Formats: sequence, C-alpha cells, structure tokens
Amino acid sequence: MHDGFTFNWRRLNGDKIEGSIVDRVSETLESEKLKGYKIKVCIGSDSLQRSKVIDFATVIVFLRENKGGFMFISNDKVFQEMSLKERMVSEVARSVDIAYRLCDIFDKFGVELEVHADINTDPNFKSHIALKEAMGYIRSMGFVFKAKPEAFASSSCADKCI
Repeated sequence: MHDGFTFNWRRLNGDKIEGSIVDRVSETLESEKLKGYKIKVCIGSDSLQRSKVIDFATVIVFLRENKGGFMFISNDKVFQEMSLKERMVSEVARSVDIAYRLCDIFDKFGVELEVHADINTDPNFKSHIALKEAMGYIRSMGFVFKAKPEAFASSSCADKCI
C-alpha cells in the first residue's frame, strides 16, 4: 500500500502536486472557501489488470455546489496477480486510506465526504463479488459509501486516469 502523504499526486492537466497531499487539500479547501464555494469531496479508485501488472488510479474529486469541480489524481502499479475480489478490495483500501488521512481536514472545513467503490450493486456483474466487503469496510470507517451507478469518482473519474 502506498503512503498517501508522499505518493505522487497530480492535477488532470498533468501538473504535479508538490509536498504533502494533506497540506495541499487543506490549502485547496481554504482557497475554495474564500472564493465562496461550498465543496463536497468524493474519493474513489479504479484499476486495470494487464498480465502481471495492475495499474491503479485514486482520485480526490472536489465538487463545487452548482459550479463544476476538479480533482487530484494518484497513480501506482502493483506487479502481481490478484483475483478480481482482491483487486476490488485493494481499490477500496486505497480510497479509504486517503479518506482516513484527510477526514480531519474535511471535518475542520465542514466538507461532506463520500467514498466511491467501482463495484456494481447488480449481482449479474462480476465486481458484485466484493460488494459486501467494500460496503462493510467503508461504513465501518465511518464514511458514506457509494457503489455503481452512483460511484462516479471511481467508475468515471479514476477510470479515465488509469
């Protein structure tokens, strides 16, 4: 598991986010507050397995109420094989890790937080195999859980950043 404090983060345009992600998120929320925006944050991860390499993307999506949004992105690779269930739970673990490291900042600024899982609630889809574990893990940490089709941070945003 990566260290969310020092892991490489970037913006969608490719600009590197220097220093601690905790400090950058705090500064961002302060700046958005000063501009008068009400912010909601959604954190999600997605992955893509290619042979024995799994590419992961984790995103922190900042939504401005009625004014669009932006995101911070982190990518990493794991060089091993995983079952689909292991990979789904690993995605959730990445999201929960970042959410946990940032939750005090979100509380300080009164920011609503959701953790999104790229897992389908429909049992006809393969990813459904990890739904109970993901939901239990996220909720047990005290976070709001969203799965497909509501989990846009993981299934749309992170998916496009792999």
